[in-house]
Amino acid sequence: MQLRVLDNPTRFLFFTGKGGVGKTSLSCAAAIALADRGRRVLLVSTDPASNLDEMLGVALSDQPKRVPRVDGLFAMNIDPEAAAAQYRGRVLVQLGPEASAAERSTVEEQLSGACTTEIAAFDEFVGLLAGDEPGFDHIVFDTAPTGHTLRLLSLPKAWTGFLENNDRGASCLGPHSGLKMQEARFREALDCLGDPARTTIVLVTRPDRGAVREAARTSAELDALGLSNQFLAVNGRFRASGGTDAVASAMAREQDEALAAMPASLAALPRDEFPLLGFDMVGLTALRALMSPAAPPASVAVEPDVPLDLPGLARLVDEIAAGERGLVMVMGKGGVGKTTVAAAIAVGLAARGRAVHLTTTDPAAHLSFVVDGAMPGLVVDRIDPAAETARYVEKIMASRGRDLDDQGKALLREDLASPCTEEVAVFHAFSRVVAEARSSFVVIDTAPTGHTLLLLDATGAYHRQMTRHLDPGAPGRLVTPLMRLQDAAYTRVILVALPETTPVSEAGALQDDLRRAGVEPYGWVVNKSMAATGTRDPLLRSRLKAERAQIERVRSDFARRVYLLEFRTSPPVGVEALMDLSRPG
Repeated sequence: MQLRVLDNPTRFLFFTGKGGVGKTSLSCAAAIALADRGRRVLLVSTDPASNLDEMLGVALSDQPKRVPRVDGLFAMNIDPEAAAAQYRGRVLVQLGPEASAAERSTVEEQLSGACTTEIAAFDEFVGLLAGDEPGFDHIVFDTAPTGHTLRLLSLPKAWTGFLENNDRGASCLGPHSGLKMQEARFREALDCLGDPARTTIVLVTRPDRGAVREAARTSAELDALGLSNQFLAVNGRFRASGGTDAVASAMAREQDEALAAMPASLAALPRDEFPLLGFDMVGLTALRALMSPAAPPASVAVEPDVPLDLPGLARLVDEIAAGERGLVMVMGKGGVGKTTVAAAIAVGLAARGRAVHLTTTDPAAHLSFVVDGAMPGLVVDRIDPAAETARYVEKIMASRGRDLDDQGKALLREDLASPCTEEVAVFHAFSRVVAEARSSFVVIDTAPTGHTLLLLDATGAYHRQMTRHLDPGAPGRLVTPLMRLQDAAYTRVILVALPETTPVSEAGALQDDLRRAGVEPYGWVVNKSMAATGTRDPLLRSRLKAERAQIERVRSDFARRVYLLEFRTSPPVGVEALMDLSRPG
């Protein structure tokens, strides 16, 4: 099926939505389709954990690079670390040669946190909207999962409001940040995002209840930002071959019911549907087939039934429950089922008589929808950015602002109105939750990979700041959040992946990042295995060979321990369903 927004495309196309719904696949396919029509196209990932390289089969950087075998198509990743390094360089240059070494050291320390990384990456994004890359007919954005993207899209409005009556800049970005000079640039970005003549926001969803609910929430939040120029793309639509296979029939019925129950505001959007295909969406041939499924690549031969000799989630929960306390962090790419796995582990621990605090760092927080119930010993909440920011501001006002006069207090509160304050507040809340595991079990459902890496960057920056001038002979012992994450006796990191090429590769890259930070993952959960269901549907079975290859890849190349969860036609929602995932036997 052809995406109808390509019939009369705007200059900017944003693909956004819940993790795992197919934003990257559709954005790549749309960019290729536009280039095949003779347009000059730039495809950009704003995801800190981008996988455009693997999808397109070309190594990318933060500069546009030609995509082989697609005339007119260029692609790039916005690299947060590279952008932050360039930003720091620009700020330090502004200090001038008269600045002392101590002054430079102070500014470098101010610029070492996640706030700088975010604003620098944001500035790269704004530049693309403002025309810093001329010569392209269209710029297609493959965005990070919803929570991270809503934060990105809200920044033009947030920074514009902060800068409007602020002549001092933002202290967390250095004394000569030059943000005031960016005000006109930010306003132009905000205007561009909301202009239907220039920008179309393609909201991608899967035809399942959780993804549709997330899409409706995202659509409403975009509307609140003045971004109503939306188009809905339903990806992975499945039609059963005949009515004899119970798994296929249940899967098709579940999708039909999810779309029928779609909120009216979402149903009112113009939309297209794209079918589930029998192969991974990796490589140009597969991506072109997504927009022209009438002539897809040949399906893989149907695989025979071969049992997978892997333990289930019950084994993992038993191993964790053998201790009396500890931190469990569940990580992975968006859409792989982190929330379900985290909730199932927490419920399983509570069912084994342990006290458990289940929380999430995901700004898109849908943990409560998955648990949907209560049980003895289980506390469920989330790190709410707005609430944590308000708490942090009042704490700072009560400490640093205690002895200030009215003018000083007003200036301090103005400085704390910076959007950067939210990142600091969330980090402090995360640190507080990590420390709770000294006396009980804490299970954290983390945000999708890119957002989590930014949080871990903040954790590392805080560790460096706290230990930089530490006297080894001083009494007592400083324990930072990073040190707790590095302690294998305190923390178990669980990586979740689907048995598909891209999620496995991304989980592998995340594992490498964790190891560089001194954090060793405990094990991997391979989620939604179709091989374990016994389906006979031809389309579903055509996916099994690739699935088995990826499971073997996890076992041989990546994981110290591997646990398997089978695909379920109905998402596990509620305490009983979650308990069933971790029940022995």
